Amino acid sequence: MHRVDFEISPMRQSDLDDIMEIEKSSFPTPWSRNAFLSEIYENSRACYLVARENGTVIGYVGIWIILDEGHITNLAVHPDHRRRGVGEKLMKAIMDYARSKGAGRITLEVRVSNLGAQRLYERLGFVSVGIRPGYYHDNGEDAMIMWKNEQPPKDRDRPVRDRHGRR
Repeated sequence: MHRVDFEISPMRQSDLDDIMEIEKSSFPTPWSRNAFLSEIYENSRACYLVARENGTVIGYVGIWIILDEGHITNLAVHPDHRRRGVGEKLMKAIMDYARSKGAGRITLEVRVSNLGAQRLYERLGFVSVGIRPGYYHDNGEDAMIMWKNEQPPKDRDRPVRDRHGRR
């Protein structure tokens, strides 16, 4: 895998032309420009990051933080920049962000046919916990549900006691 240096920064409105190109080349049903604008400016639970190389957006990732959980909304890398570590670096950055906001668990859905993405998520510590049948509206494909525990629940830090309060 050929890795390159690129910077990770928050998504801005001026990134949307590049993002729309990545969307159209990555997904059968791409998000609209307005959907991204809404996420950037109106969704207080959302965070979107981009990978930029020489001023051009080559990938992006989004997450919603709801209470103590993060939900990855999307991840995409321009086809010309795949297999260079861009997706992994974006995922690590968004997972760091989620931890900084108190998210102890992160979830995502991935097409059952997208084995490359599944391998990336597994390398990052995500595990498959089930299937959402017919999740993708474009072709009815199932989604694999994956979760990653970022930190143990607070209960696990307490000593185990029996019903009489003994350790």
